[in-house]
Amino acid sequence: MSPRSTNPGGASCVRRRALLGTAVLVVLVALAGLAAYLTRDGRTSSKAPAPQASSASPSFPTASASASSPPHGSHSALPVPPSTHDPITFGKAAASALWSYDTRAYSQHQLLAALHKWLTRKTKYADAASVDALVPSPVLWKEMAATGQFATATVNEAHFPDSFTQALQADPGAITTAYVYAVTVSGKQSIAWNGSPHGGAENRVTTLAVQCRPSQPCALAGVLPTVAP
Repeated sequence: MSPRSTNPGGASCVRRRALLGTAVLVVLVALAGLAAYLTRDGRTSSKAPAPQASSASPSFPTASASASSPPHGSHSALPVPPSTHDPITFGKAAASALWSYDTRAYSQHQLLAALHKWLTRKTKYADAASVDALVPSPVLWKEMAATGQFATATVNEAHFPDSFTQALQADPGAITTAYVYAVTVSGKQSIAWNGSPHGGAENRVTTLAVQCRPSQPCALAGVLPTVAP
């Protein structure tokens, strides 16, 4: 699959990305060289590859009515953030939301609007651009919708990266600066389309920045540019 194209960011997006990284690194900086690790190039990316507009292969049967419309109980509803104070629980739900979509049930604009509701209201920590980069562009979405493409997610595991845990143990008070936690989530994304109800599946892993203030439910701060194990 081809990678998603990222949205051009202005100076404000750059500042928000920097603030997001700083909030997490307030804790992580206790480990020498970790900042370089989190911003390194050429290694595993936290971004999931963009879904490619697909059409049924000649070997597949003709699309049926059930394949062209979302069945009852399917992942057709727009994602709604859970009300929890547990960053691990929230991280799992956020990853599932980011890896799922259904072009048969809603528009690209509606999905973006729904995902933005997951973001923290502390705007200086909210990196909307990192979330938008994981959603297909309007042009690609239209192509995908023509074949009824949709994706479902399975989350296998989520944890605080080892470096994050070690830094918290070394300085428990550091988290109170912004209450932003790093959460690494692994799972699988399954993609299907008309004529191919089973489609294909790919493993996914991403590190999210989750803000969980004591007096407020958790919210998404953004998607880190690389995976922290």
